[in-house]
Amino acid sequence: MSPKAVLIVVSNPLDVMTYVAYKVSKFPHQRVFGMAGILDTARLRAFVAMELKVSVRDVYTMVLGGHGDTMVPLPRFTTVGGIPIANLMPKERVDAIMVRTRDGGAEIVKYLKTGSAYYAPSAAAVEMADSVLKDRKRVLPCCAWLTGQYGEKDLYMGVPVVLGRSGIERILEMPLNDEEKALFKTSADHIRATIASAVI
Repeated sequence: MSPKAVLIVVSNPLDVMTYVAYKVSKFPHQRVFGMAGILDTARLRAFVAMELKVSVRDVYTMVLGGHGDTMVPLPRFTTVGGIPIANLMPKERVDAIMVRTRDGGAEIVKYLKTGSAYYAPSAAAVEMADSVLKDRKRVLPCCAWLTGQYGEKDLYMGVPVVLGRSGIERILEMPLNDEEKALFKTSADHIRATIASAVI
């Protein structure tokens, strides 16, 4: 294997498989990361755009945490053209979109009948690879090794990172409120429990 390679993990359960790839490869943690946050964030952006009948390009948001039922969509940080979505739709619609984002993977699989989602995950992985190969230093939500950020460590979770030639150059910390912190911790606890129950 190339000594300067990076590993972009796509397999589910994403957070656990990224952890396994890191342990098995013995690569520096900055060069092992997972695709999930970009996919989950893209779904949230799409749902907001459809609800408000605007271009998805003008929707900015972030989804943190594990890839699955415990992901943490952040409506407080979701804007359309710089306008918070709380100013553009009632709370019940915002809440419904956040639930649909969490259930997005199951919704796609239900439509496909067999197999799994493949187009959006592959597009997200390409976006990550492009940022690495061209050293674009994009700020993207990726499954990254935490060393104390967001109150968690020794764990892979979805957080905003700067992604460049050497992999994850740094993790950006968002100022979460108490509710968001609690949801993030619940997600972390779920990932830890899954790792503990697996034979690694």
